[in-house]
Formats: sequence, C-alpha cells, structure tokens
Amino acid sequence: MPVITCVEDLRRLAKRRVPKMFYDYADSGAWTESTYRANETDFGRIKLRQRVAVDMRDRTLASTMIGIPVAMPLALAPTGLTGMQHADGEILAARAAAKAGVPFTLSTMSICSIEDVAENTNAPFWFQLYVMRDKVFVERLIDRAKAAQCSALVLTLDLQILGQRHKDIRNGLTAPPRMTVPNIINLATKPRWCLDMLRTKRRTFRNIAGHAEGVTDLSSLSAWTAEQFDPALSWDDVKRIKDRWGGKLILKGILDAEDAVKAAESGADAIIVSNHGGRQLDGALSSIAALPAIVAAVGDRIEVLMDGGVRSGQDVIKAVALGARGVFIGRAFLYGLGAGGEAGVTKTLEVIRKELDITMALCGLRDIQRVDGNIIAENPFAVR
Repeated sequence: MPVITCVEDLRRLAKRRVPKMFYDYADSGAWTESTYRANETDFGRIKLRQRVAVDMRDRTLASTMIGIPVAMPLALAPTGLTGMQHADGEILAARAAAKAGVPFTLSTMSICSIEDVAENTNAPFWFQLYVMRDKVFVERLIDRAKAAQCSALVLTLDLQILGQRHKDIRNGLTAPPRMTVPNIINLATKPRWCLDMLRTKRRTFRNIAGHAEGVTDLSSLSAWTAEQFDPALSWDDVKRIKDRWGGKLILKGILDAEDAVKAAESGADAIIVSNHGGRQLDGALSSIAALPAIVAAVGDRIEVLMDGGVRSGQDVIKAVALGARGVFIGRAFLYGLGAGGEAGVTKTLEVIRKELDITMALCGLRDIQRVDGNIIAENPFAVR
C-alpha cells in the first residue's frame, strides 16, 4: 500500500481498485447529493480554539458508547454490500475494529451473514436491523443476532422507502454484478478484486438468502428486497422490537428534535443523529448541523451518537464537543476496505485516531471525556 496520510488518500485508492457500481454505491447520495456533500463540508464551518502552554502529556482517548468501553469514541457504521467493496469485507472490517478496540456494526443488507462474522471474529459486534414487512423474518433476524451474542441492536428508522439514488439506477446495481458488457469491461480493469471474489463463497445477501421464505436465487432475492422495507413503520414497532431483543437498543436515523423526544420516550439506550449518509432525503440538514438542537432537546435523557460526513479525527472531536458521546464512520472505513482489505480498515482507524489525538492536544486537553463546547471558537449551528 502506498503512503497514506489521510482518509482521502484511501478514497482515491479504493476508486481505482473497486468496481464502479460498488464504489459508486458507497460514494454517492440521493438526487442532487446536496445533503451528502453538506455532511462533509459543514464540519469545516466549525472552528476550534487552539490553546498553548498546557500540559499535553499522558493523553487518553478511551471512552464508552452505550456503557461499553471503547478505545476512542468511534464505531464502524452498518453499511450495505460491504462485502462487495472487498471479498469477505464485513469479516475483515470486524477484525480490524476489534484490534482497534472499537465496535463494528453489521448491516441487515450485508454480504457476509451474522453467522459468518460470528464464526470468523473473536469479538462481539453490533447488528443493525431494518423493519421489514415480513415480521417472521425480522423476528428470526433478531433471534439470530441474539444467538451470535451481538452486544447491541441498531434499529434503522429512516428507510421506510428507498431514496432515489441516481448512480445506483444508472449502474444497474446488483450483488453479485450481472454480467452485462459494461460490467465485464469494468471488472476486467479490477483484477485484484475479481481474484479475491473468486476465492470466496460470499457474494450475495447472506442474511436474507436461505432465510427469507421464497428467496432461492438472485431474481427472487431482488424482488423480495425491493418490496420489503415497511412504509408503515411506527413507534409501536420500536416497542415490539425492543421487547423481543431485550438488550441494548440504539435508534438510527434521528434528524429532528421532536423525533428525538419520541426516541427518548421509547426506552432505547441511544440514538444516532443521521441522515443515512445523505442517501435518503436530499435537502435535509447535515448530521452535524442537526446535532446541537437534538442534544439540547434530549441530551440529558438519552445517549446521543451521530454519523454522516466523518472523515477525520477533527470531525470526531467536533461532534464530541457539540454533545455526541461518539460517532460512526461508514464511507471512511469502506474506502480503507476497498483500498486494502483488513489492513486498509486498520489504516483508516489509525489515521483517525492520530488526528483525534493531535487535535485534542492542540485544543489544550488530555482526556477525550473532558472535551466539550469550550474547544469551539465558531459554530454556525449553535442553538440560539
């Protein structure tokens, strides 16, 4: 792997190594992608206070997320088709996260199944659940996550219907890719990816195939998936899922203070301020812009986490300063995975950890748990 100085270096490398339809799936948003872009750029509008002549020795980034010790306030977000960025991608990312001392979250729409990850890693992981029309399938998913000893359930609330993602439509996204002429031509330029994929048996949605009734091949899987996201999702569903799960529950996709209040009343352990990476409602607030109002509304009642646009350790510390207990990274680790497999994800985490540590020191602090709004010099998103 060439010299890597930042997550952007990994993004460029991943773009060269990952087939176009899967790179575009990770690195894109809905409609005009304005919210997708704002997730990143809005972090740059927040300015930090530099402090000098303070003791910077003996720094620590150790914290907790939902009461679980973490080496830094960061987790790997649930991302669909992770195993198409690199063969066995979910397993490799989970291993890298375990080595770094941070949680890994497996998506319902993963390529490697719950059982695949549990059997090939030595650390507990979190599982993300979508609410499907097929309630029996959802209950079985929850039970499978329990059997795999997943330590938290992340329930995604903002995908009742699928946002319009133009790149996926143009690319004819499928997993595995259909052997069309454009796909064959593109795959021919990605020999390393193809060779790795030939060596694995994990090439489709293994949490679904063989588990959902009537899903026997790629065609039936595609049809089942397209009709399964439940537009009737309600807070009653949250209660039902919470009761069946019985463990730590995180609600993902909160972007409005009124919804945050309802989430706090639901009995969940935490919420994730998230706009699904800008992949659902284009024109919505960026996650970091929405964070302060949500913290003001419920920060004393429920743990607040966030995701969306985090590409550096500086982004992490800004989110923490604005009230997030921790952040999730999605695209940042996918870039690392596409660039170099497990080693690439490890490099992503090393880069972010180093940036976070240096930034904290230059802001005059030694303990991440003491970071608060005092390190912010300028915040256009402050609650007035």
